[in-house]
Amino acid sequence: MAQTKLSVRQEDMLTFITNFISQNSYPPTIREIGKACHITSTSVVNYNLNKLEEEGYISRMLRVSRGIQLGKNQASALVQIPLVGRIFASEPVSFPEASVSYAPDETINLTQDLVGDGKKMFALEVRGDSMIDAMINEGDYVIMKQQARVNNGDLAAIWLIDSEETTLKYFYLENDKVRLQPANPTMDAIYVDPSTVRIQGKVMLIFRQISARKTVSVIPNN
Repeated sequence: MAQTKLSVRQEDMLTFITNFISQNSYPPTIREIGKACHITSTSVVNYNLNKLEEEGYISRMLRVSRGIQLGKNQASALVQIPLVGRIFASEPVSFPEASVSYAPDETINLTQDLVGDGKKMFALEVRGDSMIDAMINEGDYVIMKQQARVNNGDLAAIWLIDSEETTLKYFYLENDKVRLQPANPTMDAIYVDPSTVRIQGKVMLIFRQISARKTVSVIPNN
């Protein structure tokens, strides 16, 4: 059976379930799913779990508290995205380590329908509040695709070579300057010479931490 496109709520639930099982080696309860995904009604959780089961993403043993299992295709469709460091959504912050590769000390598990094969993708923890109007808050994670070039208006991880500073901003190439635009009305744009800018990657998804567990908030930026 061909799997149909999930709703945002169903994607949130499926990602929480897959990450929970990966981290704990047992499935979550309905109440844990509801709490993590901000669903107060257990009947609404049940309805969406039934939809996930109908599409083959999960299977359920009804009368068992932790009776959720990943579907065979879904269990093999998890992609591990390495969490490699931090990015500053603020005024550029001196952070020399941002210019070098990190040895991943943690991974974020996402499904292939969100990130494909996951090649050239990595995650960064966000610090600062310059991107709050882009729905990116302190403590969130951005899922990046490694690439050296982006288009005007893309949200990117920027390394400022001369000052050894890093920042997360919207990128614009305007005449002979690069404009790094925050998404916070209290902060001004930053203008730099293109020769001093290195693009580290483009933001593809935003990953939010809820109730001490990570759950994805699917906010595409491509």
